[in-house]
Amino acid sequence: MAKRDFYEILGVSKSSSADEIKKAYRKVAMQFHPDRNPGDKEAEEKFKEAAEAYEILSDQDKRAQYDRYGHAGVNGRSGFGGGGQGMNMDDIFSNFGDIFGDDIFGSFFGGGGRQRGGGGGRARGTRGSNLRIKLKMNYEEIAKGASKTVKVKKYTGCTTCSGSGAKDKSSVQSCGTCGGSGQVRKVTNTFLGQMQTVGTCPTCNGEGSTITSKCTACKGEGRVYTEETMNIDIPAGVQEGMQLSLSGKGNAGERGGAAGDLIVLIEEEQHPELQRDNNNVIYDMFISFPDAVFGANLEVPTIDGRAKIKIPAGTQGGKIFRLKGKGFPSVNSYEKGDQLIHVNVWTPQEVSKEEKEAIEKLRESANFQPNPDRSEKSFFNKIKEMFG
Repeated sequence: MAKRDFYEILGVSKSSSADEIKKAYRKVAMQFHPDRNPGDKEAEEKFKEAAEAYEILSDQDKRAQYDRYGHAGVNGRSGFGGGGQGMNMDDIFSNFGDIFGDDIFGSFFGGGGRQRGGGGGRARGTRGSNLRIKLKMNYEEIAKGASKTVKVKKYTGCTTCSGSGAKDKSSVQSCGTCGGSGQVRKVTNTFLGQMQTVGTCPTCNGEGSTITSKCTACKGEGRVYTEETMNIDIPAGVQEGMQLSLSGKGNAGERGGAAGDLIVLIEEEQHPELQRDNNNVIYDMFISFPDAVFGANLEVPTIDGRAKIKIPAGTQGGKIFRLKGKGFPSVNSYEKGDQLIHVNVWTPQEVSKEEKEAIEKLRESANFQPNPDRSEKSFFNKIKEMFG
């Protein structure tokens, strides 16, 4: 299963401040806290998932890598081993225990959990959902990076009502249920005393206001479904399956809510002659028997054109030549891979009578009998050494 977007997990936008991310994590973590959900494995996994998201987004460097390259940019950089593997509750509370404070228990027993933003920091509208698209790239585009123009069908903010969803300003009124706070408070008597809970207002869905007359263009949603053309800059070195996240390029939120993100999934177009192995390029080269015997200067395809290589006289099948730096650049560093050329000596499948007679004369020659140098490494060991 594909990993969820970290911003989506915490319910924040890519432009959120560090303080907003901290508050959002606290809210999610308290919702799925094991003390509130004893024995609930699903809640425990969501609690761990939120901890991993906060661990990345609360670190400036890790967040920058994630914003640019998605999950691929922070693989292995999470202190929890990535994806929740190896994570335990002691690790989470040791690293982030101060976020919960004491009022996680106080909110159970009438301790007066704080209102969101003190009543004035309620969210406007509903955040839009993320969009996911697939983008094909050939080897040359991957090697150099590329700017792609794509058409995306999505929700965009309504220009008629400026995203408010209301016919006019007078159509927006303060919610009578919550008094404009976006929250309702409920007190329940239990054998342990009064338990106070604060929840989202069911009338205005936490917005603090209601609409008496809806915009005719968007039917009160504050957004319309349309097609948008956009340019996407793809960095050099991306790989098949890598996800890039573009902040605010997803669906617009309802009634002025923040837009979601556009998640771009990279797909590689197969090259007709080359194969990719991480940042290295593999080319199977076939040469004739005379070229193997006498040597030759030949051309080979590369990801950015063609290159000349010299085949020494007496080259054996299985020989591997390396073109330094002719591979793909690394997304996370300045390093570049190499191109590895695997030599195959071509054996004719059909020969003429004259060719057969000439070859038969060579069959008995001692110089044409196999005499391999056993001290040389085998093809398997060469490949193992190169990629090991």
